[in-house]
Amino acid sequence: MLRAYLAFAKKSFLQKSAYRFDHFMGIFNTILRIFIFWEIYQALYGGRAEVDGITMSMVTTNFILSMGLSVVFKVNDFYLPDKLQDGSIATELLLPVSFHGRMLASNLGSSLFQLVFHFVPALVVSVLIMGMEAPVSAPMFILFLVSTLLGYFVLWSISFLMQMMSFWMLNVWAVMTIKDVFVNVLSGSMIPLWFMPDWMQGVLKFTPFSYIYFTPVQIYLGQLSIKEILIRFAMQAFWIFVLLMAGAFFWKKGQKKIVVQGG
Repeated sequence: MLRAYLAFAKKSFLQKSAYRFDHFMGIFNTILRIFIFWEIYQALYGGRAEVDGITMSMVTTNFILSMGLSVVFKVNDFYLPDKLQDGSIATELLLPVSFHGRMLASNLGSSLFQLVFHFVPALVVSVLIMGMEAPVSAPMFILFLVSTLLGYFVLWSISFLMQMMSFWMLNVWAVMTIKDVFVNVLSGSMIPLWFMPDWMQGVLKFTPFSYIYFTPVQIYLGQLSIKEILIRFAMQAFWIFVLLMAGAFFWKKGQKKIVVQGG
């Protein structure tokens, strides 16, 4: 069974590698986004070493990591909606492997390609141009990687739940756009959560968004104690479980609404 999912992941990886121009433009787009936000915050800092205890190098590190990871974490929000619209969902459900497993395997294959051929080159160029802080220690870097993986599954679980809405909606583009806005703003990708009001930071601890990018960045920079890191890991796992259970509930309900016409 595992071999089948690996085959789906491999297929997704190879599909990404077929479009070389898109590959180079993806690297350029990532570097450009990081550079634009870096220049904006350079101007806002106005040559000051730090603002409210947050140094420019910390902000730079946040942008390079969070925006770079947002490329790796790019999830296909229309995997299920597309199959519902073209009717291929009927064939998909007859296959002897989990539909959800294929969704995840496909995304993982795409993410692996993005990691190797988009994030790493963009990371190298960004560090050479702008510089960034090194991880505070090797153990913290390992914990950062664990949190990053959990952050990916938090984002994937959000997308999984949102895709279930396609059983009740003809077009989920608006839903996905709203979801992207919330993720971009509240995850710390566009605006480091250090600069959010204290009350907002308190509220975000009870949402899944801050656990996608900002928690891994905080671990990378050594801002969290071991106890705090374990609590964040638990919260990431909690949100993955809750979102997947909610998605599974709507999946079960939605399957009863499937009607495929044609022949």
